[in-house]
Amino acid sequence: MTMLARLQDSLRRGQALKIIAGLTNFDRQSVARTVKAAHLGGATFLDIAADAELVRLAKSLTDLPICVSAVVAEDFLEPVAAGADLIEIGNFDAFYAQGRRFEAPEVLELTRATRALLPEITLSVTVPHILALDEQARLAEALVEAGADLIQTEGGTSSQPSHGGTLGLIEKAAPTLAAAAEISRAVSVPVLCASGISNVTAPLAIAAGAAGVGVGSAVNRLESEIEAIATVRGLVEALEGVNHPALRI
Repeated sequence: MTMLARLQDSLRRGQALKIIAGLTNFDRQSVARTVKAAHLGGATFLDIAADAELVRLAKSLTDLPICVSAVVAEDFLEPVAAGADLIEIGNFDAFYAQGRRFEAPEVLELTRATRALLPEITLSVTVPHILALDEQARLAEALVEAGADLIQTEGGTSSQPSHGGTLGLIEKAAPTLAAAAEISRAVSVPVLCASGISNVTAPLAIAAGAAGVGVGSAVNRLESEIEAIATVRGLVEALEGVNHPALRI
C-alpha cells in the first residue's frame, strides 16, 4: 500500500492523525522535533509551513506524508516541487490574534486559485470558525465544488474553557467538534477536526463524523521529545479505540 493510500485508509477508518508543526513555524529545530515525535509516535501524516527547505528536512526524518500549509496560492509551488505530498489552505488560528480575519469569499477564491495552479495534488482547506455554523457548512460545500479533497475545522484557540481537567478539554474542543458535526453532514469528502483537540476529545471528533483529527500545540509546545512522542502515541491509541460511524454495521 502506498503512502497516500495508507492515509486514505486511515481517513476511511476514522483513525487519521495529523500532527501540526505550525503554519508560521519556520524554526528548523522545532519542526524537526515535531516531525520526529509524529514519526515515532505513530501519526498518520504531518503538517508543516509551506517552505521547501522544511519539506526537505521533514523528508530526511520520516516517510510520513507531508502536508504544507499556507494562505497564498503561490506559496505552495516550491514546497510541492520539493516533495510535499498534499497541501492545506489554513490553518487560520495563527492569524486571529493579529486581527486578521478570513471570510468565506476570500477562502473560496484562494481555493480556486490554488486548484488552478496545482490541479492534481490533494488539497485540504480549513473552514474559518469565525463563521456561523450554517455558513461554515455552506462554505464547505462550495469548497468541495471548487476542488477541495479534504475539509478541516478549527476553533480551539478562540474557545475559553471555564473548567479544568476533562470538562475543560471538552469545552476547549467544543467549537471545532460542532463544526465537524455540521460540516460532515454537508459534504461527502473526509473532514479533519483540528484545533483544541486532545486524547479526550479525539474520539468525540470521530463520533461527530470526522475522519480524523489534527493536533498542533498539544505536541509541538512540549520541550521533551519523550513527552511529545508519548502524547502522539496517546492520541493514536484514543483513535484506535473508536468505531467510526461509516464502518458500523
